[in-house]
Amino acid sequence: MIAAVRGTVTATSGDRVTVATASGVSYDVSVPLGVLERLPRDGQGVELVTTLVVREDGWALYGFDDPAERAVFQRLLSATGVGPRLALALISALGGGARVVSAIRDHDVATLCTVPGVGKKTAERVVVELKDKLADLTRSDVAAGRPPVAEQAVRALVALGYPAAEADRAVRGALADDGANEPEKLIRRALQVLTRAP
Repeated sequence: MIAAVRGTVTATSGDRVTVATASGVSYDVSVPLGVLERLPRDGQGVELVTTLVVREDGWALYGFDDPAERAVFQRLLSATGVGPRLALALISALGGGARVVSAIRDHDVATLCTVPGVGKKTAERVVVELKDKLADLTRSDVAAGRPPVAEQAVRALVALGYPAAEADRAVRGALADDGANEPEKLIRRALQVLTRAP
């Protein structure tokens, strides 16, 4: 099993990053959108914790910059009908592993259904099969995510029709701008971030 990859970023394409290691081996690693956004520029060093998925049609390596997020990915794979591409899509579309854990723990089928490729039946099955399998991740993973006020703001923006990943980025931007700690103020600031986005 390849548990981690450390090396230099040599290329990024779509949701993949190529990491060249000191031993001369380069790995092609699929990563969630959030990891892709946080990757250093080409030529700079990176370390990703990984999961190797072996199938009849080939091997694929999935990478994360947070072990807790990798754990969420691995738990998602244990759900019926959830393959690695769908697990990665859930983490990408919902803005990270912490939000996936929150949605499953809160039985938030509507949020899960905002992910392309996830219908109501799939979302309900994921909730039923995983709600009791994420208890050990809830504290460590969700605590490392957004504060409660930010989670409220993201939910409000999603309810207004914004994609979860977009809402998450806007709220993070609003927090970085002025550290708003009241839901109403944070939602207003996040909406300003969304309307000025290109």
